[in-house]
Amino acid sequence: QAHVAESGGGLVPPGGSLKLSCVVSGRIFSINTMGWYRQAPGKQRELVASKSSSGYTYYADSVKGRFTISRDNAKNAVYLQMNSLKPEDTALYFCAVDSWGGGAWEYWGQGTQVTVSS
Repeated sequence: QAHVAESGGGLVPPGGSLKLSCVVSGRIFSINTMGWYRQAPGKQRELVASKSSSGYTYYADSVKGRFTISRDNAKNAVYLQMNSLKPEDTALYFCAVDSWGGGAWEYWGQGTQVTVSS
């Protein structure tokens, strides 16, 4: 069974930066796409960014130009560099894994809280 663990959340003032990390451990045959979702109170969970093993990258319009997703395939890790943070970026951020590239996120982390506030 695979285990997904996020880290790096915290409290940051508007305009600040944070880098989230996610590592997948345990029994997993392959990893095609890794992504970051977020969910703010009272809102639906939304896909923020994802990166496939072939290099295809997706960003939500709301974070384009501010967030950067990267991967270290040797470590089964994915990162999210978040710059120019805004209060509306406040949410619980989840790491997700699509093993086979079929569009199904089979594995999820517990989430890491990001709060943007002065």
